[in-house]
Amino acid sequence: MKQGSGAKRLVGNSIWNVAAFVVGAALNLMILPFAVHRLGVPAFGVASLVVACMAPASIFSSALSLSASRELAHGLAHEHLADSRRLFATAMFLALAVGVLLSFAFALAGPPLARLAFNLPGNSGEDLGEAFAFGASGWLCQCVMSVPLALLIARQDYARISAVTILGTVVATVSMLVLLPARPIPSTFMACQAAGLMAGLATALALAIRCSSHWMAWPAFHREPIRRILHLGSWQVAAQGGALIAAQADRYLLGIVLAPQFVGFYAVAQRLEEAVYIGILKVGEILFPFFSGLHNETDERKAELVFRSSWILNLLAASALGAIVPVAGPLLTMWAGADLAADARHVLIVLTVGGMLGCSVNVFAFFLLAQGRSKSTALISLVTAFFTLTTSAFALPYFGWSAAGWSICVGVAAQNVTTALLLKATFKGISIWPRFVHLVALPLLVGIGTAILLGQLIGMDGLGVHASWSAVGGLYCLSAVAIFVIVASASQFGPYRASCREDLRVIALRAFVWLR
Repeated sequence: MKQGSGAKRLVGNSIWNVAAFVVGAALNLMILPFAVHRLGVPAFGVASLVVACMAPASIFSSALSLSASRELAHGLAHEHLADSRRLFATAMFLALAVGVLLSFAFALAGPPLARLAFNLPGNSGEDLGEAFAFGASGWLCQCVMSVPLALLIARQDYARISAVTILGTVVATVSMLVLLPARPIPSTFMACQAAGLMAGLATALALAIRCSSHWMAWPAFHREPIRRILHLGSWQVAAQGGALIAAQADRYLLGIVLAPQFVGFYAVAQRLEEAVYIGILKVGEILFPFFSGLHNETDERKAELVFRSSWILNLLAASALGAIVPVAGPLLTMWAGADLAADARHVLIVLTVGGMLGCSVNVFAFFLLAQGRSKSTALISLVTAFFTLTTSAFALPYFGWSAAGWSICVGVAAQNVTTALLLKATFKGISIWPRFVHLVALPLLVGIGTAILLGQLIGMDGLGVHASWSAVGGLYCLSAVAIFVIVASASQFGPYRASCREDLRVIALRAFVWLR
């Protein structure tokens, strides 16, 4: 493929990827206050617990999708039709066999285990069996859908992938608008989510058959494709298992230690923070294929590109995530109501700080994965999970709701240390600590400090107490610009100020060209 054509395709794929995320995030953020209002915070907390209990099953489906897409991409690139058909058939066989088994296990064992583990007062868990049944059926659709999506990913057909994502989100959103007012219970919420996944499965199969039917085959067992799928998938299971524990630890322990309504408060705060965090992650995803082509570069050049990419993404993370802190109270009040905002505001701020610290390792994770270091990414996830879960287990029983979210900060701090040590071992003979301090730690710490200071100043002046959406949006934009300017200015104090200044010049030039 020619360089210009490849660059255009990469940009086009990124646009489709971000577009699907923006539409999905916007619909989710719009429907969540409606769902909370119709269900009530305790019932929404029960639904959030069911979602969290189903989350471990996604480890298998995500690892299967990644392994299958990687192997199918190799087969498509070399036009190995017969081999790719066998791999598709084997992946579909695994999705159906393991998917059916796990879905039945969750549907049958989930309700009694949830009643035993979580505090479900009164009749809040009466429809728990139905909620788990809908959750299991939705996950089964997601698991089977991962195989035709893997084929589309291998073809780099992100337009069709975005169509699948958007349609599924639209169906789930419309279902909630129609069904929740008539039957406002947790199982209805789970049924609407399952409806969206069923629509996504039907769409994914239809699009895959239409554009790639000759690469598809009926489910069948083949020994060699199984080995190839499991070779990469085993480490991905470990990596994603650690990431899952880190993400869901507070939900599990809040459900065990406190009432379901606190899980609802936490889920609302987390949904806002993760919308911005995932948006930043989507921007950085284009670095994966870029890093994959650095095999012929020297270690010094690789280190320069990786750390400068990290600095740019950290500058974006500090600005976009940090601007949430000053507007956390008014934003939650406008979005979900004053009662919920009073309980969730401090958790949103803590989660935002944790998200900013977590953004520091995203670029390095892409680099390690691009270099085939899947063991390293698994180690990072497992270390993060250990510190997150340990902190939650000690803090929540003693400090209660006020400690929610702090485990994320401890986990990502351990994640940063582990990643830095792995990079030190990767770039032998190269001094990475000055780079890590100047290009990774400095922008995020300055951004966190600035965001907290802006939050204190706005709170002292009483701004945003009776804010409108336009006032909250304007305040968010002003805060983001202020943080950007302060972090960019701080970058001029250190050994790599020249490279930061050059990157800022390129960003400004590209922005000017885009605006023209």
